[in-house]
Amino acid sequence: MNTEETKAPAEETTQETPNQQPMRGRGQRRENNGRGGRGPRREGGRRNEAPVEEGPQLMEKVVYVNRCAKVVKGGRRFSFSALVVVGDQKGKVGYGFGKANEVSDAIRKGTDAAKRAMKKVVVVNDTIPHEVYTEFGGAKIVLKPATPGTGLVAGAKVRAILEAAGVNNVIAKSLGSSNAANVVKATMQAMLGMRTADQILSARGKKKKESAI
Repeated sequence: MNTEETKAPAEETTQETPNQQPMRGRGQRRENNGRGGRGPRREGGRRNEAPVEEGPQLMEKVVYVNRCAKVVKGGRRFSFSALVVVGDQKGKVGYGFGKANEVSDAIRKGTDAAKRAMKKVVVVNDTIPHEVYTEFGGAKIVLKPATPGTGLVAGAKVRAILEAAGVNNVIAKSLGSSNAANVVKATMQAMLGMRTADQILSARGKKKKESAI
């Protein structure tokens, strides 16, 4: 008889403790996740809203979108890459390359990379200061200044860089590879290598008046 009485209270204690502990633990986890998760997300969203205001002032142009297919056991997996050119049409231009599983994400990554890579180029009276020839990989580019009213006589890939930089009168010709990335890089290299007459004379230690004699 004594053994049966001692077993009963032991069973009651084991049933109460497991039911109480999980309820307290679940309640604490829900409260912590609700408080901790909502705070940083709202603050992060507000901080990211400020830089977006500069977007409409820049010209964004998608030069090329490439699709790559990987064959796997279940079928094909597609990924995309985008080449984007960004400029303020006032002498600053840059290009970026983005990769993602969707076209929109690839363009967004390329645009962000182009904005970070923007550089100052020389633009004189809506054209370039002098003729230039440059090579990048298999791409060969020739740029010649033109009189007002000529417009941009160039292909779509070269035109993207020139329009974003603010150049309106140029005659351009691509003599080598038609690879979009190399043509854009060659055009950017040509724009960065140009200098005005004042910059060349100042590097030689001369003034502009002395050159007219």
